[in-house]
Parts: sequence; C-alpha cells; structure tokens
Amino acid sequence: MFHFHHCSSASSPSLPNPKPLMYQAMNLSLSCESRFPIFSTKIRKTIHLKPPRVSSGPEPGTQTLTEKLILLLRAVPDWADEIKERGMQQKRTLYTHEKWVEHRSSLRHVRHLVSSFSSRVILSLIPPVFFFTSVAVFIASYNSAVALDWLPSIFPILRSSSLPYQLTAPALALLLVFRTEASYSRYEEGRKAWVRIIAGTDDLARQVICSVDGSGDELVIKDLLLRYIAAFPVALKCHVIYGSDIARDLRNLIEADDLSLILESKHRPRCVIEFISQSLQLLKLDDTKRDLLESKMLHLHEGIGVCEQLMGIPIPLSYTRLTSRFLVFWHLTLPIILWDECHWIVVPATFISAASLFCIEEVGVLIEEPFPMLALDELCDLVHSNIQEAVKSETIIRNRILAKIKLHELKHSPNGRHRS
Repeated sequence: MFHFHHCSSASSPSLPNPKPLMYQAMNLSLSCESRFPIFSTKIRKTIHLKPPRVSSGPEPGTQTLTEKLILLLRAVPDWADEIKERGMQQKRTLYTHEKWVEHRSSLRHVRHLVSSFSSRVILSLIPPVFFFTSVAVFIASYNSAVALDWLPSIFPILRSSSLPYQLTAPALALLLVFRTEASYSRYEEGRKAWVRIIAGTDDLARQVICSVDGSGDELVIKDLLLRYIAAFPVALKCHVIYGSDIARDLRNLIEADDLSLILESKHRPRCVIEFISQSLQLLKLDDTKRDLLESKMLHLHEGIGVCEQLMGIPIPLSYTRLTSRFLVFWHLTLPIILWDECHWIVVPATFISAASLFCIEEVGVLIEEPFPMLALDELCDLVHSNIQEAVKSETIIRNRILAKIKLHELKHSPNGRHRS
C-alpha cells in the first residue's frame, strides 16, 4: 500500500480529472526520486530478481536410451585409458647394479607373466581385443546357424580364400616394424637430448664453481646462479611432461619471488636461462671466462629445441592411421578367412592375433612420446646432488692441494736438496 502524503508537498482534495492508477504510481515514483539523492547513505533492501531458467540440455538422470548405451560402451575404453595415463605419469627410476641383475634373471619370464594383469599395455588392449573377439564369436555363430539350417537358405556362409591374407601379411608386418622402429628412434633421440642436457648442466655448474672465487656479493650471486642451474632441468622436465607440478618441484630450489616470476612466464625453461644469463653478467669476471660460461649454455638451448620438436611433431599421422586401419580391417575379416579351415577355432585365433599385433602397435604409440619413459625426476635430483657435493668438496679439495704444496716446499730446499 503506497502512502501518498509521504511524497506530496501538501494534501489536496481529489482532482477534477483524476489520472489512472498506473500514472499516479509513476508520478509518485518521480516525486520521491526528486526529493532524495540517487546515492543514498541509507541501507535499502535489495531485491534479487532471478533470471529465467534456460534449459541447455537434458538434466542428469534423464538421458535417453542411446546416451546410456553410449556411456555403457565407453566405460571400458575410458577405464583402460585412465589406467594408461596413470602409468604414463609414474616416475621412472635409474637402473643400478642390483636392478640389472634382476633384469637379466632367469626368472624374469615368470615375473613378467605374473605382472601381466597389472601391465598398462595389456590392460589398454582390452577394448580392441574384446571387440574383435566378439566379432569372431558373432561370425562363427552365424556360420554355424546357416550350416545347421537354422536360418533361411538365402543367408550365405561367410567364407573366403586365404590367398589375400597370404599376400598382405608381409605388408602388415613391415608396417608394424617400421612404426615401432620410428617410435624407438624418437625415444633414442629424446634420451640423447637429455644426456646432453644433464652433461651441459653439470659442466656449467663446475665451471661456475671453479671460476667464481670471491666474497660478499660474489658468493651470494654464485649461490643463486648454482640454484638456477639446478632448476633448469626441472623446469624443462615439467615443460615436456603432462601433469607435472613445477611449483612443487622447484619449491626447495628457487626462492619464492623468483618462483612466482617463473610461474608467470609463458616459457619457463627460457625464463630460468634468463636468470642464469643475468647472474653471469653481474659476476666480476673477465671477458674470457664470461664468454666461456655463456658458451656452455648452448647445450641448454639445444636441449629445449630438441625436446619441443619431439613434443610438437609426431610421426606422420598418415602412417599411424594407415597402420591402425590396416589392423582393424585385418581382424574384422580374419574370422571369414579362417572359417573353412578352423571353424570355431577362429575365436581363439582372432584373440591371439589381435592381442599380439595390437600389443606391438600399442608399444610403438607409447614410446612415440619419449619423455614419460625416461627417469627424468631422478636425473634432475642427480644434478642437484652433484652440484651440492661439488660445492662441499671444493674447499676441502683445494685446502688439501695447498697443504701438499706447502709440504713439498718444506721437504725440498730452494736449491733442490732434500731437507733433513
């Protein structure tokens, strides 16, 4: 209920030409706004208007039968992919003498067989192998039903000559061999790139430890420079491996303000290299030593280039697709080719063939991305521990060498005679 006397200047009798109620309400609103400022200091009650609800699709729990069927069919592949991706993110370890002894043990076949059900390669083969084995069961059931006259005579038995398979089997073998060989060459190239990165990082740290000898600010810059050098392989590792947590990995190496700047950078390994370059410029070194130290950073730039090339450029996709399509078509028609000779044995034959050939293809796909296969975490930890050990042993080794020089001077006189 509106009270007009609160907003009107004076009460007056009813007007001779009264306006409709809607116009009176509009005049009331304008009159009130003219008396009170727009930005009032009084607390007003806020009215929340809910926008109309727009439906963007079916709500959860109201999926159609087709959507439920798709979700059911995708359950097993999604589960296999999840296991495979978790395996890709597992940390690899460097081999020691004990691991090499276990690796060539005579019981390795038993150990590998027992661990088959936890192998991500085998678990990732469940969807394709199950599908093609089901196709073989369907074709065998259909042919048996036709042979037993359970179906009308217009339905033919699905059979064919094995000659096309005999002619195309070498082509499939060559495709798989070349695919796996190309993937292994990428793995080898990534491994060699990281060997050069680790060697270049260790060499640069050694040169800094030997070249920088001072006190005060020089020691502070030297300590920071060694930290940046140890942080470079960690930053590059997080740059090339999906799901890495660079903030956690660099927490104990880099100070908080430097770490925040690295995290804000678009290219974190190059940001670390910039920290190294600026630190070298601040050191009081002659031009020869500075040029030598900066030349050691060439290996770091080359490592970034090789790693980004391997990450951004896969094996030609046409080759990968051709291999996949060849395998699929081969196993779809395999039960038809083998029916006359094997009959129901086409089911285990298809299972064995799919498990074997798709396993080879799966290994080629996995090692095509080489960096998750390498023990990069342990290599980065090894660089850090090597730098720490070099810093600790620098003073001890130098003092021992100086002590031996003094001892040699004490044992020999200036004219070369031994002092008794």
